[in-house]
Amino acid sequence: MHKAGFVNIVGNPNVGKSTLMNQLVGERISIATFKAQTTRHRIMGIVNTPDMQIVFSDTPGVLKPNYALQESMLAFSVSALQDADVLLYVTDVVENPEKNIDFLEKVAKMKVPVLLLINKIDMSDQNTLGEIVEKWHSLLPNAEILPISAKNKFGVDLLLKRIKDLLPDSPPYFDKDQLTDKPARFFVSEIVREKILLYYDKEIPYAVEVRVESFKETDRSIHINGVIYVERESQKGIIIGHQGVALKKVSTESRKTLEKFFGKSVYLELFVKVDKDWRNSKKELDGFGYNPE
Repeated sequence: MHKAGFVNIVGNPNVGKSTLMNQLVGERISIATFKAQTTRHRIMGIVNTPDMQIVFSDTPGVLKPNYALQESMLAFSVSALQDADVLLYVTDVVENPEKNIDFLEKVAKMKVPVLLLINKIDMSDQNTLGEIVEKWHSLLPNAEILPISAKNKFGVDLLLKRIKDLLPDSPPYFDKDQLTDKPARFFVSEIVREKILLYYDKEIPYAVEVRVESFKETDRSIHINGVIYVERESQKGIIIGHQGVALKKVSTESRKTLEKFFGKSVYLELFVKVDKDWRNSKKELDGFGYNPE
């Protein structure tokens, strides 16, 4: 029987969420599509095996105090969590467990399985870890607690096994062969857009489109030129960043993912241009591939 489901990941910044994602998705991935569906769910990556499909998604901002002050936003995020088949709550050995007590109370009432991942255990000792586990158990008594070290890959295989055990029987949500249906340029654009979603505030990604101007492949390498389109000069400045630092980060992280994706060296050059009306222009939308015909 085939298993499939949505696994939602929540956690504060700096607890090792992205490192864990890289371990879960980066090395085991047969298809990685990166899409911003809505502000509600962001698909980070899809892991496929012959008998399983795990769709990892993230609800950014759920645990940030400034969002917690906005009840409507918090309620929106919590409802998104409840759409998951399994919830991964990522913390670490230095975080104060009670800093998000309001949110934890909501997690405690959830009907879906919750795996509480205590990351960075390599930075702790056995006694301290035991105390941390006890504290979390008192806050989330129904959660299954798994100590891990994402950086050192400790506990990651066990985590994947537990996720598989908890997933419902289901056909895959996404075509396992969809890579063959899309041109390489499509995945370049999607991967660059995903990095923009990761590194910039919410209002920026939704005013952004990426077009691959050239894609030249040899046996050993791929040379790519791409343009990031924004709607305003101020957005262009934000994308580029002070002395180009922000754009360089997007380029570097995109290149790393692309090299893993294509299995060869990638040379990526990104430019930023202003196109004030791209979201309302049929010609532009057709050019970006939004024409359904």
